Amino acid sequence: MWGIIPAAGEGKRIQPLAFSKELLPIGFDQLEKQKKPRAVSDFIVERLMIGGATKICFVIAPNKSDIIRYHGYGRNEAFFVYLIQPEPLGLCDAVFRPIELVPDTEQVLIGLPDTVWFPTDGFRRLPDNVLSFLLFRVAAPEHFDAVVVNRKGKVEVIQVKQQNAMTNWIWGAIKMNTAIYRELYQLWVQRERRDEFLGTLINTWLALGGTAYGIQEGSDYLDVGTIDGFHVAFSKLMSGYPPIGTVKPTE
Repeated sequence: MWGIIPAAGEGKRIQPLAFSKELLPIGFDQLEKQKKPRAVSDFIVERLMIGGATKICFVIAPNKSDIIRYHGYGRNEAFFVYLIQPEPLGLCDAVFRPIELVPDTEQVLIGLPDTVWFPTDGFRRLPDNVLSFLLFRVAAPEHFDAVVVNRKGKVEVIQVKQQNAMTNWIWGAIKMNTAIYRELYQLWVQRERRDEFLGTLINTWLALGGTAYGIQEGSDYLDVGTIDGFHVAFSKLMSGYPPIGTVKPTE
């Protein structure tokens, strides 16, 4: 199973920094005699591995070699790969950079490196061999990709950073098989790679007959990509913050 971490963004919402935003220290590992700080990207790596990923690809900008120095070649049973996005070309471009590396018959997991969410086994809650989203209920969906689902959990539309969104449920993690991953890539190429965000591309794929599912089992979502979000997440995680109980799907 492959995990993809698009980490090439410029991080304009939280600059200036002297290092990549994906390495912001937040939370800690409790060692025998001391606390060891954790980078925010450690959390998505952990969740990908819990989800079953044994190969994890970071897509980074040319100036983000500090991510390579920090994460190294891998950990435990997961092997890390690094690909360069030569210029900021958007999320779709970053997500599809590993297209030639991922073999057929694999499952593909996608997670963002500047977020922390619960439950930690969220990827395990997503089904195999379909396009599925782990959804989280937030107060301000206009800052994210809001995912509108019907009563059976099928995705009807993704509202990309839209004011007055129809739902408070946003995606925080994605799972699909290689066949769907390649379908989306081919559609993106056919559309002359003009889709910057995954939401707009997937909306077109849905309109052409694709099917996706939203799984409303995310219990808490912390966006560390802004100054305010970082302070909230830092204070919670450094205080030993436990995850909130699982949010029940809306009726």
